[in-house]
Amino acid sequence: MKYNKYLYDELGEKHPRKNQYIIDLIKAEESGESKPDAKSHPYKDKLKAYENKKKDLLAKAKIAYEADPNSKLDKKYLSKLYYRKFMADAMVDFYYQNKDLSYDSLLDYKLAKLESEGIPKIIENDLDLKAKLESASNRIQKLSDKEITDSKKLIEEDKKVLEERYKADLKSLEESFKEGKISKKAFKSEKDQLKQKFKDQNKRIEYRNPELSLKEEIESIKYKIEKDYKREVKILEGDLAEARRRTPVEVEKTSAYRSLLSAPLPGLGQILNGQWQKGLIFFLGTLFIYLIAIPYALGFGNYQGEGIAGLVSLAQGGARLDRSILFMIEGILALVFVSLAAFILIASFKDVRKIEKKEILGIRPNNFFETKKFIGSDGFPFLITAPALVVIIFIVIVPILTAILISFTNMDPQNQNKFTWIGLENYLTIAKGQGIAGQAFWHIFGWTIMWTIGASSLAIILGFVFALIVNNERIRGKKFFRTVYLLPWAIPAFITIMFFSIMTSRGGIIADTIGSIFNVSLDIKNNTVQTRTALILLQGWLGHSYIFLLTTGVLQAIPKDLYEAASIDGATGIQRTFKITIPLVLFQIAPMLINQYTFNFNNFSIIYLYNQGGPFNPEIYGNLAGSSDILISYIYKLTMESQYQAIGAAITVFISIILIIISYFGYKNSSAFKEY
Repeated sequence: MKYNKYLYDELGEKHPRKNQYIIDLIKAEESGESKPDAKSHPYKDKLKAYENKKKDLLAKAKIAYEADPNSKLDKKYLSKLYYRKFMADAMVDFYYQNKDLSYDSLLDYKLAKLESEGIPKIIENDLDLKAKLESASNRIQKLSDKEITDSKKLIEEDKKVLEERYKADLKSLEESFKEGKISKKAFKSEKDQLKQKFKDQNKRIEYRNPELSLKEEIESIKYKIEKDYKREVKILEGDLAEARRRTPVEVEKTSAYRSLLSAPLPGLGQILNGQWQKGLIFFLGTLFIYLIAIPYALGFGNYQGEGIAGLVSLAQGGARLDRSILFMIEGILALVFVSLAAFILIASFKDVRKIEKKEILGIRPNNFFETKKFIGSDGFPFLITAPALVVIIFIVIVPILTAILISFTNMDPQNQNKFTWIGLENYLTIAKGQGIAGQAFWHIFGWTIMWTIGASSLAIILGFVFALIVNNERIRGKKFFRTVYLLPWAIPAFITIMFFSIMTSRGGIIADTIGSIFNVSLDIKNNTVQTRTALILLQGWLGHSYIFLLTTGVLQAIPKDLYEAASIDGATGIQRTFKITIPLVLFQIAPMLINQYTFNFNNFSIIYLYNQGGPFNPEIYGNLAGSSDILISYIYKLTMESQYQAIGAAITVFISIILIIISYFGYKNSSAFKEY
């Protein structure tokens, strides 16, 4: 890599080089002449002389500062500011004389000039406010009891006059209202205004008390001292940062070697780039990598497992008390730790390399103030989401990975403590519908699809229709109907489910009533078709309230002008519904409607609470499921009741893939997501 002829600052502006050695080097490369010697080049001698002179002047200025009486200012922050101002004053002429030597000397001049001009204003304002504070404190101490007592008497007299005037105005207003000169609404408004005016005037009178007035003044000055200092220092630091951004840096290198040398040690490269605060943060990552991630991955600090190796062996050949599931979980944790370590290494390397490449182009690395400013703006979303991401990794990602990996093992009632890898055998068993755990899969899957479509569609239709009815202008008693339609959503679902389960049992009020009306004998909970029908109807009733609520909100927001314009054009009520109402409602709530289908696909509670998945039919479903079980309740019975964790995990993965596909295409094609 060769040197560029020009440098660029952070704003993208082009600058000619000042380093005469690099300029001569570029000329030699272009002409094919021999390269100049770096050690004996005259420009290097000038730079060295400048640095030595600078170091000497700074040392002398520091000695002079320590002898200055202003160095012992009462506040530490003022002492620091005065030190910066004193040093800037002492060096600004020297920097000015050498500002054309290099961009570093030019930046030294810019920073010294800004501090020399800006800091006195900050100190002057701070000292002025403190003088005002001292004056106010002296005045309050000099107040006599007689002054305070006299002022209170005058205040009380003024308050009495004010109260009499307020009562007279209020009485006049009440008489106007009784005589019908003003309306009730105007009376209430005028009364409130009179009351507020009376309070404000009382407050102003109280401040005639010199003691109270001075106390408020003192508090105000104290607040201003604190806030003004912080604000003005921040403005000064911003001006200094702007000068750095507009002044390039010139370095004698053409390759980003620091990023390569510091790659194994996050934080080292940042420190070499002059960003030691950022380097300390990345150094915590180094400690995590070499003290936690790598040792844990090698098996050190594991409860039972052997790190990543344990994920392969799954405790085979281990001690009798070793459990494969612990080896698997600890192996997954080891992989997560290694992944986090890799992320830290890559992030650190990319950060150092990016800064170093910019530095070669002429862009200065950010100082701590600029880094904080970046974190507070562009980096803020990453800062607040990082803790949540770490939590998600351990409470979401790790369990998901565990379930996926278990699906490739033979974890069943015979292999609970020790199980092995068996590849795709569980998935093949499910696909072929074989074995005690897989024979019912396709029957349950088919019913799950029917249940999802039937229950969700019924809830959506009912909620939409009820919302249309209740929002019709000709319907009376809207509050009553809205309350009734929202009851299923307000009452806990399990209570409603258990209630209907009892009423549809043999001898239940619903079963007996329907049987007597239609002269049929119903055995709802022991008949597959009747149970499934009851479940769909029950979920339609339970789920319609949410759709009703969503649709009502959208309907009330639709402008009436649209319906009036459609009526003028001759549109019928049905046409207005299908051309205006339905499209606008679907546009707003389409994502929530998709959620209804995905929710019911995994609606475990209603299936299990209503009839425990029954009625049971061993010829088709075996002993592990009932004819109303859906996939999620089937998984529960496989894993929690029968210990077929591997098959259950495989079905879980299958369900997840289906839901991801449905959600993706559903959301992707919804108008709301296309528009926004």
